Amino acid sequence: MRNLFYPAAACFLILASPSLGQTWEVYDFSGSLQTRASYQDIDLLGESVSVGKNSTGLFLLSPDLRAVVDLQGQEVFQYLKPWILVKGPKGIGAFHEYGQLALPLEYEEISTYTNRLLARKGKEYWVFEKSTGKIKWLGTAEEAKLTRNGQVILKNQGQYFLPLSSNPEKSYDLLLENQSNFLLAKEASGYGLINQKGDYVLDPVLDQLEHTRGDNYFGFDENQYLLIHGFEESAQVRYNSYHKITKEGELLLEYIHGKLRRVLEEEGILLDAVGMESVKLIGPDAFNIRFRENKLGLLGKKGWLVAPNSDAEWIGMGSEGLFPALKKGKYGYLDATGRWIIAPSFLEVGTFSEKVSTYRNTATWGTINTEGKMVAEAKWDKIKSFSGGIAIAESAGKQYLILPNGELAYPEGLDKILRLREGYYLVESNSKTGLLNSLGKPILPISFDQIQVENKDFFIVSKEGLSGIMRTNGDVFLPLRYTQVAIDWNEQKVLVKSLDQVVEDPETSPEKVPQGKRKKGV
Repeated sequence: MRNLFYPAAACFLILASPSLGQTWEVYDFSGSLQTRASYQDIDLLGESVSVGKNSTGLFLLSPDLRAVVDLQGQEVFQYLKPWILVKGPKGIGAFHEYGQLALPLEYEEISTYTNRLLARKGKEYWVFEKSTGKIKWLGTAEEAKLTRNGQVILKNQGQYFLPLSSNPEKSYDLLLENQSNFLLAKEASGYGLINQKGDYVLDPVLDQLEHTRGDNYFGFDENQYLLIHGFEESAQVRYNSYHKITKEGELLLEYIHGKLRRVLEEEGILLDAVGMESVKLIGPDAFNIRFRENKLGLLGKKGWLVAPNSDAEWIGMGSEGLFPALKKGKYGYLDATGRWIIAPSFLEVGTFSEKVSTYRNTATWGTINTEGKMVAEAKWDKIKSFSGGIAIAESAGKQYLILPNGELAYPEGLDKILRLREGYYLVESNSKTGLLNSLGKPILPISFDQIQVENKDFFIVSKEGLSGIMRTNGDVFLPLRYTQVAIDWNEQKVLVKSLDQVVEDPETSPEKVPQGKRKKGV
C-alpha cells in the first residue's frame, strides 16, 4: 500500500489567523492518540486520500492532518480515483489525488479516465492529459463523450470524430461504445472495430456487426456469418459459417438446411448435435436443450450439467449434484445423469445448500434432505439458503435464524436480519440494531441506532447522534462521544470528530500535540 506523495508544486499552508472549528483526533490501532487538528469536516475519499474543510477553505490533507494542498473550492463534487472533482463558485475543477491541479474550477461538466479528463463549458470541450500535464482545446461540438477505453468521441452535424486519434478530421457515420475495449464504427463501406489508439483493428467492410460479450462480436458479411474477437493490433475471426446463425438475445444458434444444429458461444461451437428442437437460456451460460425424443438436458459452458436423458419440462441450475426440475406442474430433483433422485412432488423447491433445501406444497416453506424427506415442517413464509448451518426465515412479518430442523438459533423474531460477509448477522428490532455471531449468539446488544462492521473485530457503533468503536469481545476501543468516526486502513489510523470546539492557532502544529494511551470506557 502506498503513502500519499505530494509534488514539489503543492501549496503548503500556514493558517494566518485563529478560526473556529471542530476537534479531530487521530488514533493508531492500539488506541494511542497520534495527533489533533481542527476542521469542520474531514472526508476519507480513498487509500490515504483525505480532504478537510475549515473556515479558511477546502484542503487535501497529509496523513497527520496537515493542510497541504488548497483545493480552491467549497466542496468535493465527486471522487473518481485518481481524480478529485471540486466545486467552486465558478464551476467544477479537477485535482489528481497526489495534489496536482489538472483543471481549474471553471467547467460545467468533467468526465474522467485513468490518465485523461474531458471538460465541457457550454458547447466547448477540453481534454487534459496526465502524461503531458497539458490542457488541449477540442473545439465546439453538439456533444462529446469520454469512453470506457479512454477515447474521446465528438459529434457534429450528425457525424462522429476521434479528436485524439492520428486522424482527428476523419468523420464516421457512427461510433458506438460498448462493454468491450473497442469502438464499433460505421462508414459508407460498412462496419469495423477501432482500438484505444483510434486505429482500425477490423476494417469497416462488414454488412452487420454487434457486440456480444467481452471483446467478442457477431457479424455478417455478404453471405457468411462471423464470430470475431478483438485484439489491440488486429481482430481475428474465430468462427465463420455460410449457414444461417441467429442471435436471439444472448443465444447464438446455427441452422443447417433449416434445422437447428449448433449452439455457439462467443468464439465458436459450444454444442454440435443432431436432433435438437429448442434451446432456452435459463441463466448465465446455462441452457435447457430439448431433443426430438422429448428428452431435456442442461448444458453449461463446459459441457452437460445434466445429460439429455430426462423427461422433465424444465431444469434449473443446481448445487451439490442435485438440480431442481419440473414435470407436470410438480418439482423434484435430477442428478447429472438425468435420473430423478427426488420425485417431482412439490409445488416449488429451492436449491440445496449444506445438504438441505427448501420446499413448499402450500403457501409456506419447510426443509428437506437429499433423499427428499422432510427435515422441518412447512410453516415459514420464506427461507433463504443455509450457510454455516443457519438460514434466515420469515414468518408473520418477522425474521428468524433457524437450524435445518426448524429450531431457532436465536430465541426471538426480529424486524430485519442481514448476513454479512464476515459471517456475522446485523439485526434490527424496534428501530434498534445489534450484532450476532455466526452461531446466532450476541456480540453487541440490540441497543444501537447503527452498527457498521469494518472487519471481524472493528465495529463503528452509533447511538443518539454519537459514535464510537467496539471490538468482538465487547471491549470499547473508543467511547460513544464522537460525532463522526472514520477508519483509514491504509495508514492504520482512526479519525474521530469530537463535540469540542477549538480555536485554530497558527502556532499550534500536530507535532506539538502530546501522545498518550487512551483509556477505555463506556
